[in-house]
Amino acid sequence: MPTGKVKFYDADKGFGFVHGDDGEDVFVPAGALPSGTTSLKPGTRLEYSVAQGRRGAQAMHVQVLERTPSVAEAQHAKHRRPADEMAVIVEDLIRLLDKASNDFRRGRYPERRDATKVASVLRAVADQFDGS
Repeated sequence: MPTGKVKFYDADKGFGFVHGDDGEDVFVPAGALPSGTTSLKPGTRLEYSVAQGRRGAQAMHVQVLERTPSVAEAQHAKHRRPADEMAVIVEDLIRLLDKASNDFRRGRYPERRDATKVASVLRAVADQFDGS
């Protein structure tokens, strides 16, 4: 059976393409996906059979061999701070955002160093939240 990697897949439209190891691009309809699979990420390794459709090669009986690692799953593996530490960090973030909000209400953006601080704290807190 041929193998290849998902080139792209649009779950809303219900199709995508796999780039076969032989260099051929093959159409992948939603109906060929394994039971319970509704979408495929680019780079996912597949095994499939091929049938000639009206518009060319079409994958049939798709099997997922190797899923592409997810950024979200990598985030889960990160070390998370204890909840009591996060409470203090979130309270500090609220104060920073409140100060920025007051600057916006006065018709101006926060100073560059304050804006940079808010942005970096937001990113760090988001990483901690994502890790759940």
